[in-house]
Amino acid sequence: MGHSHSHSHTPAAGAAGERRLWPMVLAVALIGGFFVVELIAGILVNSLALIADAGHMLTDVVALIMGLIALLLGRHGRTTDTRSFGWHRAEVFTAVANAVLLIGVAAFVLYEAIERIGNDPQVPGLTLIIVALLGLAVNLVVMLLLRADAQESIAVRGAYLEVLADAVGSVGVLIAGIVALTTGWGYADIVVAVLIALWVVPRALRLAIEALRILNQQAPAHIDVEALRADLAGIPTVDDVHDLHVWTLTTGMDVATVHLGSSRPNSEVLPAAQAVLARHGLDHATVQVDNDDQGRCRDEMTW
Repeated sequence: MGHSHSHSHTPAAGAAGERRLWPMVLAVALIGGFFVVELIAGILVNSLALIADAGHMLTDVVALIMGLIALLLGRHGRTTDTRSFGWHRAEVFTAVANAVLLIGVAAFVLYEAIERIGNDPQVPGLTLIIVALLGLAVNLVVMLLLRADAQESIAVRGAYLEVLADAVGSVGVLIAGIVALTTGWGYADIVVAVLIALWVVPRALRLAIEALRILNQQAPAHIDVEALRADLAGIPTVDDVHDLHVWTLTTGMDVATVHLGSSRPNSEVLPAAQAVLARHGLDHATVQVDNDDQGRCRDEMTW
């Protein structure tokens, strides 16, 4: 009879359990405070560009709060028999929600812009310039806070993209303010608002596609599954490779399972298979060695 060896990582192990929380908390405070300022200014001067940018600021706040909750769940959420991987997928759901928010704000701005066609808006350019400069400064600070963690977490990346969109929006509002101040052409406000909305949509779609790819348990784009299969098949003690599955649980945690057919002792198969999988960045993997002669499982190892 075969026997099993288990060397498993806890779900919170690795990068997925080590997200930094303080940048998100500080970002919420900065963006939330400026959202109130920009919204009030936009309403007072009847600027669609400012209101559009404030709308993006609001989605930033929501995205940052959801991302923070997702990170807290991933770190402290209890693992149970029914939630064997804990709450790490909360980050992925948060990314989808962020994408929906971005697209929703873009659609609202486009609708408002169409409604305002034919009414030359009169907006004070100086007010737009001052608010835009303040907003750009806040966005740049928050982007610096989130930039490093955006590479490690899809939830933080969603929030980072929201802030990046706001930074571009602030630049647009600044341009609209300069045009309105120097030429008196109020339509610059509407044009900038539309351009901001159109700039945001493809980035939101890209984020949604990335998150849905994870939810669909597709193989991560950075792992060449065919090369992995070939490397496993190239192990001298392996006769057959089948039932190879690779997917992403959350950003920073790729998972794999595979069956290896072999007539050799497990001590000659498992270490070599573990080395191949680790070389492909798969530290969370389960390998099952099948006895070719008897057609049944001989050994299994998880690490």
